[in-house]
Amino acid sequence: MDAITIKNLDVVFGDKPQLALEQLDQGKTRQEIIDQTSQVVGVDNVSMSVKEGEICVLMGLSGSGKSSLLRAVNGLNTISRGSLALKNGDEYVDLASCDDETLRHLRTHRVSMVFQKFALMPWLTVLDNVAFGLELQGISKSTRRNKAREQLELVGLSEWEDKYPHELSGGMQQRVGLARAFAMDTDILLMDEPFSALDPLIRTQLQDELILLQEKLNKTILFVSHDLDEALKIGNNIAIMESGKLIQHAKPEEIILTPENDYVRDFVAHTNPLNVLKGRSLMQPASELKQEHDRLQICSDQSVWVNQANGKLSIVKDEELKLVHWDANRGDLAHIDQSTVVVASPDIGMREAIELKQRSRLPILLVESGRVVGILDDSEFYDALLGNFNAHQAA
Repeated sequence: MDAITIKNLDVVFGDKPQLALEQLDQGKTRQEIIDQTSQVVGVDNVSMSVKEGEICVLMGLSGSGKSSLLRAVNGLNTISRGSLALKNGDEYVDLASCDDETLRHLRTHRVSMVFQKFALMPWLTVLDNVAFGLELQGISKSTRRNKAREQLELVGLSEWEDKYPHELSGGMQQRVGLARAFAMDTDILLMDEPFSALDPLIRTQLQDELILLQEKLNKTILFVSHDLDEALKIGNNIAIMESGKLIQHAKPEEIILTPENDYVRDFVAHTNPLNVLKGRSLMQPASELKQEHDRLQICSDQSVWVNQANGKLSIVKDEELKLVHWDANRGDLAHIDQSTVVVASPDIGMREAIELKQRSRLPILLVESGRVVGILDDSEFYDALLGNFNAHQAA
């Protein structure tokens, strides 16, 4: 189900938003509206949804509207027109029309936020910073501190609970911010460029930690970033904005394979596709292989055939070769050699697939529901590196 549903949302900053809305309806640009009315259009007719348990990354250049949209989700930015509904139990609450009491309830029980500049209170210990939101909820001191300790353990800072923010590194301070947001136990987490002020190594570590935490906690996360590599790494979906408008909202692979326009194309131009693409994006489909009944020729140079009768795979008349089903969780490469035909899921990452192919001289079989759906060979990896994406691969 959708946790956040946004429909035709406009956010205008200024004392006469109606003037700006009228000019938006006339097709005026953001700059024309600023020049003529002194009103600033932060969000322009955005419609999108974020599902429960999803990480959606809002991207765009400075001034694109990504933070303006994020801050509308917890009422920090007033909605000028349209609707923004949050799941609240079995119901949805529209922030465009809810009263102050309902908004306070949402902020303390349904939505929490992690800020770019940490926003820790210097006079409170690490433990009490994490417990602060729980104090606002009216939870007793002993209970909130116990919950805060659980979150500090989750982010690896248990031994620092009695320290003050100035005694921590930037990365550790941001971990405290994460722990404070998770301690609220809200369903929706808003993150406004939380890692951008950190050194690259620390930023990478916190990205990895966020992914691990999300696997445990399964929150709905709306994450603002200006770093495409970060967005591609952590996002289930990416929403790219320009001048307040939503330009493209899609899965990371779709953003790379089928950019909506030149603005998005420029965004992805220097991205390493191997960090994003999956096997099914670049595979040679089984329909293009030579077939004889239930047999497929997977390697024409060496005349290697695979039989897939009755949902069982086997090498045809070649006792020197062996089929090995790859388990990404096991990750043991020792049994992969040049006599191995690797069987993998179509969702295998391209970087992982290259490592397997490097050890085996044969194409990788991509199998789904007991049937070969395609293969990955050297040409597919070259295409990935060169950005040569075919239409059937983008589908």
